[in-house]
Amino acid sequence: MKPIGYWLNRTDKALTHCMNDMLEGFGLTRTAWQVLNVIRDTPESTDADVLSVLASNADTSTLIAAIDTVLAEGWVARPAPERLALTPGGRQQLADVAGRVEAFRSLSTTGISPDEYRTAVFVLERMTHNLETPRQHETAVRPTQQNAPVEGPAGLMDRYQGHQQIHRTA
Repeated sequence: MKPIGYWLNRTDKALTHCMNDMLEGFGLTRTAWQVLNVIRDTPESTDADVLSVLASNADTSTLIAAIDTVLAEGWVARPAPERLALTPGGRQQLADVAGRVEAFRSLSTTGISPDEYRTAVFVLERMTHNLETPRQHETAVRPTQQNAPVEGPAGLMDRYQGHQQIHRTA
């Protein structure tokens, strides 16, 4: 079985490639569509708001390029400096692609029950929380003097293999 990191990376690439293909006829990419949604959901958002909300989805240069694209296409305007708002054309663009987005979601979840989908999201959310929570992460990865293992390399290997066994059966 391939590790979860492999599937996370491969799935994200597949999601992006497929969604880009499905939105291409509308002049959108997955990232530009996400930018439009953030601006719709946060009226008069700032560039920083968009960058913050989508920081996990793309790097800063990709997000800035997507903001520039939606501005250039007239789907978004600047009602004030550093502010972003959907134009009527932007609202129409989101309405026009809604059917394609729904088809994309249906395709990506073919053969997956709603319970399986919720479980997958829950597991990924929990893993992210585990890794982003400093206290848990720091003690799990970098032992301190007080909790440093006292056994030699063989004992550490036994613990590592036990840790892997837990994750294989979980």
